[in-house]
Amino acid sequence: MRWWDLDGVLALEHDLFPEDAWSRGMFWSELADTGHPAASRTYLVAEDGAGRLVGYAGLAAIAGTGDVQTIAAARDHWGTGLGARLLTELLRAATAAECHEVLLEVRVDNPRAQRLYERFGFAAIGVRKGYYQPGNVDALVMRLADPALNTVEEIHG
Repeated sequence: MRWWDLDGVLALEHDLFPEDAWSRGMFWSELADTGHPAASRTYLVAEDGAGRLVGYAGLAAIAGTGDVQTIAAARDHWGTGLGARLLTELLRAATAAECHEVLLEVRVDNPRAQRLYERFGFAAIGVRKGYYQPGNVDALVMRLADPALNTVEEIHG
């Protein structure tokens, strides 16, 4: 992901997460810590054959722990495996950063995303009450031990 991707990222962000969408400033802040030797962030985008941005994902990797910051796929790409490909790339980045675990939060009312994470070996470890604002929706905290062993190729290959 680069600064010139932000218009497409924000359009998708507001479509998928209308109540709690990230701001342009939040994405800028994350992108400021990518692309240099000591970077702790990895952000990527996916485009379709016509060059339309159809997905994005981001990971923070600090002190041996990865944290999925965001992951999204355009509605017309749901069920195509795009989410799994994005997550696979984040897990590769976590492995490259020598993370021994990866954490994430997912809305408790998003079973589709929860199923994706479970397919990769993530397990629920807790709940953060009222995490998503302003809707006051709880977040399910999930953890994956040893991301190097949990790629979509190994699970489905």
